[in-house]
Amino acid sequence: TRAIVVKDSQQQHGLRHGDYQRYRGYCSRRLRRLRKTLGFRMGNRHKFTGKKVTVEMLTDHRYLLLVVMEAERAWSYAMQLKQEANTEPRKRFHLLARLRKAAKHGEQLERLCESPRVDAKTKLEAQAYTAYLTGMVQFELQEWKSAMEAFNKCKTIYEKLASAFTEEQAVLYRQRVEEISPNIRYCAYNIGDQNAINDLMQMRLSAGGGGGMMAEKLEALITQTRAKQAATMSEVEWRGRTVPVKIDKARIFLLGLADNEAAIAQAADEETKERLYETLLAECRDTIQAVREELRADGKQRERAVDSTESGKVSNVQYLHSYLTYIKLWTVVRRNESMAHALQAKLKEPQPDENKRGPRPQDLIRLYDIILQSLAELSTLHGLEEDHTFQKEVALKTLVYKAYRCFFIAQSYVLVKKWSEALVLYERVLKYAREVQSKAKHLNNSLKDLPDVQELIAEVNAEKYSLQAAAILDKEDVPEAPVQQQVKDNTPLSERLDTFHLDPSLLGKQPNLVQFPPDFQPIPCKPLFFDLALNHVAFPPLDDKVEQKGKGGLTGYIKGIFGFGS
Repeated sequence: TRAIVVKDSQQQHGLRHGDYQRYRGYCSRRLRRLRKTLGFRMGNRHKFTGKKVTVEMLTDHRYLLLVVMEAERAWSYAMQLKQEANTEPRKRFHLLARLRKAAKHGEQLERLCESPRVDAKTKLEAQAYTAYLTGMVQFELQEWKSAMEAFNKCKTIYEKLASAFTEEQAVLYRQRVEEISPNIRYCAYNIGDQNAINDLMQMRLSAGGGGGMMAEKLEALITQTRAKQAATMSEVEWRGRTVPVKIDKARIFLLGLADNEAAIAQAADEETKERLYETLLAECRDTIQAVREELRADGKQRERAVDSTESGKVSNVQYLHSYLTYIKLWTVVRRNESMAHALQAKLKEPQPDENKRGPRPQDLIRLYDIILQSLAELSTLHGLEEDHTFQKEVALKTLVYKAYRCFFIAQSYVLVKKWSEALVLYERVLKYAREVQSKAKHLNNSLKDLPDVQELIAEVNAEKYSLQAAAILDKEDVPEAPVQQQVKDNTPLSERLDTFHLDPSLLGKQPNLVQFPPDFQPIPCKPLFFDLALNHVAFPPLDDKVEQKGKGGLTGYIKGIFGFGS
């Protein structure tokens, strides 16, 4: 069907990652292949000759696919321009032209599907597709009523299709309904339905909104709504002190803080919860940066803050900065604790694939290190140095997370069979836990947001018994041998084949089988001969056998020339 073909193409060619340019290139290539296969070319390389798909051509379903790909190409180009229009506003005009082009192709598809050669399901899908593209054009033109009518028509058709077909096909139609719903609620809000803003916030926080164009509009709308509410907000109270809030960005963030925390508490799964934590942290960092710039810009305020610090009380802006920093650090603690809970659950599950690396206690140790670092920063916040109750609460929380960190360090030692080290660490966990229980009696509601220490004590006691049993079994696994056989011998196995020694290293990764490199061995070499008697031998005289040569010289040479010597 058309919906399945389009959805598969979008997922396989870029839209899974929001890459509209890649998907547009795919649509262009697919169109070229279809036209070449069907012989439906628009002229030649020298001249363009326009052709239209007619009802008579519908004997081959690929002609309908041709129109669908043209609409998809125009729509994907519009979405690409929408992303680029954030920095280049002039591209908005081109965006509207491409959306209108896509809607025009959608209308052509709907007209072609009125043919008796097309089944009822395809006709309904074409009507829903055309209504969606028409709604997108009206939505971008801010014609809210027309856009809402088109989206509602599209939603109604998809809901009927979902109820009429198998569960596998219904999933696809329900996904389309979920994608359209934020657009409908946004149109309703702009028409005048004030209750729609709550639904839009839930969609944005829980599922990320409609994505793309819709996600940006939702963010702008929620920011605008909070800005209106922020006009009535003038102060905030924290730890018994009321601080005026004059910075707009801080007002907007503090107003949305409760909504964000409620969405985190209602998150369906860990992935959604982690995404919401990251969103909240990003907003908090931006707000802290705005307050920090305000501190830098106001030099006199900074001087007053220094003077008031000396007298024991920081300025209002500095105290607001400390409050926002507290929110950020405590959010980091809660996020890491949530991640730690998820990892603990995975640690207890059996691993189906042994070759694949699963979670390990070392991963949890890193998370608790970050938590302890954040708590250390909390204790140094400006304006809270003299707040003894706050300092005691932070110290108590530090002890709790130290106990959990120590527990997972002990578990990492258990994995490598270091029983004595693990047992010592378990005892330290119990020490931390008992210290927490004794200090918590003097602080009311201090353990309300913290992990259960009593549960940790019970788990440590159980782990201690398991550890002792494992240590005993580990010793029994090795059969006792005579003392002389257990003496460590560094002699390679190849040199002691006639003698048995219990050597566990032979089963390890570096068994001592042969000596390498081997020792040097003496070998016979080629002899060297020295003739020592030659110097003492007296040879016989050979004068009589040597030819006697006549005396020569210049005189003999002259005589030879003139013939005197002949």
